[in-house]
Amino acid sequence: MKKIVLLFVSAMMLFSTSLFAKEISAYLIGAHIGVEDVKNRLTSAGFEVIAEYASVEEGTTVVFTNNALKAEASKPKRANAAVLRVFVDDREKIISITNPVYFGRAFMQDDYNADVFEAQLASLNGVFKGLTGSIDKLDDDDIAGFHFMMGMPYYEDPDELAEAQNSELLGKLRAYESGKNIVFELKLSDKSTLVGYEINAETKGFIKDIGRANASVLPYCITVEDGVATALAAKYYLAISYPLLSMGEFMTISSVPGEILEDLEKPFK
Repeated sequence: MKKIVLLFVSAMMLFSTSLFAKEISAYLIGAHIGVEDVKNRLTSAGFEVIAEYASVEEGTTVVFTNNALKAEASKPKRANAAVLRVFVDDREKIISITNPVYFGRAFMQDDYNADVFEAQLASLNGVFKGLTGSIDKLDDDDIAGFHFMMGMPYYEDPDELAEAQNSELLGKLRAYESGKNIVFELKLSDKSTLVGYEINAETKGFIKDIGRANASVLPYCITVEDGVATALAAKYYLAISYPLLSMGEFMTISSVPGEILEDLEKPFK
């Protein structure tokens, strides 16, 4: 009888959790405006624009941050939360902004501070009127523990690219091909720096296969922290950035995670 009661209670807890789960869109979609207008609006809202990047043909990604984001991202193994992105799609005539609440939950994990990331969302809604949530979304309680499927990596399973002193690792990134692949370099603390990195043009082609709407997935980021250079495992990062990705669609880019890793390792060899 006790077993039956326990099973019933467990089932009710699972039901109540799913009943009250809230879906959070990965992106905020708005009417098309130009890159300069985007940058001006971000600046007026107190953000710092740190890069302007040709992420796809007829599309530009604007990368930005502020002190609150940098402070959160300076915590150990949280560097990816330092930046947000606006994708300006000149072909489809929209803008797409990474939702700070969605990616904050993903990249901050147990350190997620709702007040900080909801404040970023409020600021963005204040300067980009009429934003709507993308169809790409996940339940709020699924984001931090997300992985594409059994056996696939989690946030906590990044690819290790190299080990050395931070200064040596950053030096190699700056020296490789005269630093032309560095899109931005953002120091978060004496121990950590986030680097936006340009992957091979052929590798970037995966965006055409699984959807340009989420082209803000690039530039890829490398974290240099405590003597180790790491990057989010592509099988995790692409999947969290494309939460509607089907198994069939994933199979069409099955070689891409390995190609991304190869690109990211090159400066350190």
